Amino acid sequence: MNETPKGNRLHIGVYGRRNAGKSSLINAMLGQDLAIVSDVPGTTTDPVEKAYELQPFGPVLFIDTAGIDDTGELGQKRILKTKEALKRTDLALLVISGNKFGEFEEGLAESIMKSGIKWALIFNKADEAEADVQLSGNLTRKYSVPAYSVSALKKTGIENLKNSLAENLGKEIPDPPILADLISSGQTIVLVVPIDKEAPKGRLILPQVQTIREILDCDANAVVVKERELSHVYSNVLRDRPALVVTDSQAFLKVDADTPADIPMTSFSILFARQKGDLAAYAEGLKAIDRLKDNDRVLISEQCSHHAIADDIGRVKIPRWLTNYTGRNLIFDSVSGRDYPQDLSPYSLAIQCGGCMVNRRSILSRIADAQGQNVPITNYGMIIAHMHGILERALKPFGLS
Repeated sequence: MNETPKGNRLHIGVYGRRNAGKSSLINAMLGQDLAIVSDVPGTTTDPVEKAYELQPFGPVLFIDTAGIDDTGELGQKRILKTKEALKRTDLALLVISGNKFGEFEEGLAESIMKSGIKWALIFNKADEAEADVQLSGNLTRKYSVPAYSVSALKKTGIENLKNSLAENLGKEIPDPPILADLISSGQTIVLVVPIDKEAPKGRLILPQVQTIREILDCDANAVVVKERELSHVYSNVLRDRPALVVTDSQAFLKVDADTPADIPMTSFSILFARQKGDLAAYAEGLKAIDRLKDNDRVLISEQCSHHAIADDIGRVKIPRWLTNYTGRNLIFDSVSGRDYPQDLSPYSLAIQCGGCMVNRRSILSRIADAQGQNVPITNYGMIIAHMHGILERALKPFGLS
């Protein structure tokens, strides 16, 4: 990998009215004219993303959004896209043009606080009007958030804003480990990596690469093997028993059979379910499987977009396994990328992928949406382990069963 994946970057969303200077602010912070800037209201339509290295914090992703005060039928669709962007925002910047703080800003502030994310107030266009110190103080006290005065046009206050974001706000957003808290220096971790048709030639898929990197960061040893060679590795390669075995979910049964019961075992999907989501919520969602009835609808949700192969895990294997496991005639709907229904009420169960391509905030938002609508939700790795009868073993490394 030549750069940090989007899913591992802190997502900074920039929100406000049309012509508040959101795109200009991003350009000033990046030091490049990457976002289109115009005096015409509504220049930014769909949210636009740009990766950046915000020093000394590190890799971030800026999200430039449409104005929350857009008008017309198309404008309402843009506003909806802006609000949806909150679901993947770790840190929100609410841009205020001059000293204008009214119903639109109040509505945004309410949505941001309801989302439970970190945020800050940005008083832009300080070159046109001095920031109202009293207004700034009142808003800071009212919302308990920091406020900054900048001029995106003249680049004043930009460095102070960047330094503050990097040194203060970013540190408050945790970055859970994949498996670093489960292993120690010098230990050997076995990674079982089937090479299927979806694996790009000459490369491993992202969860496998990231897991290997974290093992090396822990000064531990990563042994990578295909499922067919696992028994040979145990018998002829390893002198000591591995501290942990991590397998692709699709090889669960064979790896479980070949791995001695006293060796901890789990899957990549469950590791990422914990890092990006909520294992307890996913475990609770599994209980809905035994309540499924004929003609119940099940939502299969993948956060990445890829060409589905003949035996695709989400579109083919999980539906087949779940149908056989329950003995019910179920109806399956599949969505990918950011396509996700706002109304989940038609579904008796939602099944979420590991989310390796997106940030944790995106996954937690989907869990919250499901829970808010009383729809059980679980994860690929969790449901595969459950249907294969090895969930208890797969959760044991995390102190769950």
